[in-house]
Amino acid sequence: KAKYGKDATNVGDEGGFAPNILENNEALELLKSAIEKAGYPDKIIIGMDVAASEFYKAGKYDLDFKSPDDPARYITGDQLGDLYKSFIKGYPVQSIEDPFDQDDWAAWSMFTAAVDIQVVGDDLTVTNPKRIQQAVEKKACNCLLL
Repeated sequence: KAKYGKDATNVGDEGGFAPNILENNEALELLKSAIEKAGYPDKIIIGMDVAASEFYKAGKYDLDFKSPDDPARYITGDQLGDLYKSFIKGYPVQSIEDPFDQDDWAAWSMFTAAVDIQVVGDDLTVTNPKRIQQAVEKKACNCLLL
């Protein structure tokens, strides 16, 4: 509360902690700090449900989607994958759900091949047997929600 005031108690769409932060790393730093302060740095890992389809526009990703629209700031799937890799390197991130748009198959496959964490397909497969088969064939994820 000292840093965020009343915003320290914001709750997101699905009930998660949602402080008013400006940078993705700031959220991960908060979690890392809380884990360390609680005395569990080697016992707690981080899982993220990114829901990237929600900020996918015109074939790219708008990480600042709450600001006025500016396609110049959109990033590619490769760039988003690199951002996730930096999170994995700097924080105990072991699971990322829906890291890319549900139809950005190439980004899913490249990312899953490049990382050694759980990559969860939820929006990707939507419990649809045809999409699940496609995800398996493309090696787009290594974990599903059914």
